[in-house]
Amino acid sequence: MTPAAADTRPRRLRKEAWGFAVGSLCFLVGALPPYAALVGAVWTNTTFVVGSVCFTAAAFIQLSLSGRRFPHARMNRADRTDWWAAAIQFAGTLCFNVSTGVALAAAIARPDAVGAGWVPDAVGSVAFLVSSTLAVVATKDRGRLWDPDARTWHGTWLNLAGSVAFGVSAVAAYVIPATGDLVSVAWANLGTALGAICFLVAALLSRRTISDA
Repeated sequence: MTPAAADTRPRRLRKEAWGFAVGSLCFLVGALPPYAALVGAVWTNTTFVVGSVCFTAAAFIQLSLSGRRFPHARMNRADRTDWWAAAIQFAGTLCFNVSTGVALAAAIARPDAVGAGWVPDAVGSVAFLVSSTLAVVATKDRGRLWDPDARTWHGTWLNLAGSVAFGVSAVAAYVIPATGDLVSVAWANLGTALGAICFLVAALLSRRTISDA
């Protein structure tokens, strides 16, 4: 690694951590019913859009730092798993970009729908679950990763817990055809909030580890 690359990587890693932290905070705030009641549907969904954009930016940085542009046969298993975890996570954030954008458009069309807000969509949630699981697998052999500090046990397990919570939220947000109601509004909001907290803590711990390095 050249001196310039060595100087650049820590700054980009800090941006990655901050991107996930700010994005997680947006998802957490947006999932709180008092916030939604205070600012209304448009600003609630705008908060989710900002959060999803921060997630995508951070995920892109993580993917770009995953050691290779594309996986290939000479990569060891840990690096290959790490790359796929980053790539699938990035794809999941793009799904959230779309779903948050659709939710915002719907809120603009119906600004009177106070408290209406985005909940994790099924496709994005599945992508996050798969990505988080692969990250845990990659962490089992972290000594062979492109950067041993790229994956840590507290980070990967917190992200997996957050992905599970987002998955619960997605299930709870399923609209029952017969009634037009969600399976559970409470669990839809709680799952989003708990997932955001897990992602936020993981990002802040990553930020601290990188700063100390």
